[in-house]
Amino acid sequence: MPLRVEPDSTFREALAGASRPLAGMWVCSGSALVAELCAGSGLDWLLVDAEHSPNGLESILAQLQAVNGYPVQVLVRPPVNDTVVIKQYLDMGVQNLLVPMVNSAAEAESAVAATRYPPQGVRGVGSALARAARWNRIPDYLARASETVSVSVQIESEAAVAVVEDILAVDGVDSIFLGPSDLAASMGLLGQQEHPRVRAAVEHCLAAATAAGKPAGVNAFNPSTARAYLAAGAGFVLVGADVAILARSSEALAAEYCNDNTVAENNAAQDNAVANGRATASY
Repeated sequence: MPLRVEPDSTFREALAGASRPLAGMWVCSGSALVAELCAGSGLDWLLVDAEHSPNGLESILAQLQAVNGYPVQVLVRPPVNDTVVIKQYLDMGVQNLLVPMVNSAAEAESAVAATRYPPQGVRGVGSALARAARWNRIPDYLARASETVSVSVQIESEAAVAVVEDILAVDGVDSIFLGPSDLAASMGLLGQQEHPRVRAAVEHCLAAATAAGKPAGVNAFNPSTARAYLAAGAGFVLVGADVAILARSSEALAAEYCNDNTVAENNAAQDNAVANGRATASY
């Protein structure tokens, strides 16, 4: 007899059952090993990114398999809000989507429709061939498929901020996520995520989500900014990234050991040690 299995819980369920905001990190390296390492960190969730990272279908699949069994929620961000791309992600077992650059209620509706089978949506039917249904080992998968998927959409433009209430009202949008970097760029403030206008726009969206009864998250690597957004109602945050942690930590090592002063100090220390050894030996 084949095994009968159940799908994992969704990010929607994790948010609903959380007693505190959920903290997560980006996983951008494309490495299943790094993803597994991060999955055991104790963070609540990971975001595997395919919009600005070297992730294709095969590497995303490998990361999903690597982190399976760890007590962490995994969201995947496709490169675009596209029905075919979303179909492929869902079929290979992605359960939690973060859809980028959603600027209107119509675009939010399109993202949700891509996750639903007809007549509720437009997702293509291929569950017998797909990891999503564990190759038909999840009982009644077709009837239950929408329950196994959560949809978060990104608000990252002035246009989206202007209609955030409409986006939040879309049935099937489980949460929104604020992207201050692109939002700042759309406001003519490229690279100024901390600008008061950007922060005010983010806080406006957080308040709108609270009023709508839906969770909202935000990207905030600056600890003080993250705490401010949490105080303003953010229910989940991204507070770091695998590649950024590696970059900054390796730079710190280089600063510690690879500058001329450090080399001179090390050489002097070595010379002193040798001299002391000779003195001890002669004594």
